[in-house]
Amino acid sequence: MLHLVIAETELEPVPESIRNHPAVVKYAKRKGKKPVEVLLDSTYHHAAIKKLPDGERRGRPDIVHICLLNALESIANKEGLLRVYVHTRNDEVIYIKPETRIPRNYNRFVGLMESLFRDRIVPRDLGLLRMEKMSLTELIEGINPDGIFVMHERGTLTKPLDFGRRLASLGNPAVIVGGFPHGDFINHVRGEKVSLYRGPLMAWTVISEVLSGFEVWRTYLE
Repeated sequence: MLHLVIAETELEPVPESIRNHPAVVKYAKRKGKKPVEVLLDSTYHHAAIKKLPDGERRGRPDIVHICLLNALESIANKEGLLRVYVHTRNDEVIYIKPETRIPRNYNRFVGLMESLFRDRIVPRDLGLLRMEKMSLTELIEGINPDGIFVMHERGTLTKPLDFGRRLASLGNPAVIVGGFPHGDFINHVRGEKVSLYRGPLMAWTVISEVLSGFEVWRTYLE
């Protein structure tokens, strides 16, 4: 089983310090919600985000959306070979059942995440997504992988197929991909650093390359 962790994602409700900002109030009113109930989104809250620490990288639910669409629609997931987790900057972890169908529409996805932050589980009867307060270290300890790999532009350059073969040779590996727009991990992340290209790649591209290489060895060549 391959465990994919999308880590330090910029997925969070609007922080208390900017909930009264006009950009946030106007956006929430348009959605028929209170400012505390909406996700921080740099597209709509750019002026307010400037006031936050690390403001240049926050408010990016879109990255999580694209990453989850790629991962959950992958052959590895359809074949029962993948588990996906989302870790947020505020140390929350979203557990996602493999059969979950993430909305293609971004606005519907945002609404789903807003419900998840409010209720901690959605939908209540199926529990396809469940959120717990948990650090990245605690998540990895719970997975107890036999190999931990951190996708990093300064990691050891490795061809995707070679990396896929290595993952396929393990029984329970974990791959950590940063879910933020640029920069480095805020906290120390334990694991072997691996790079699949000689330059920066978007998180969803890294996920696609990792899963493609893994699928070749586990699905087609076994």
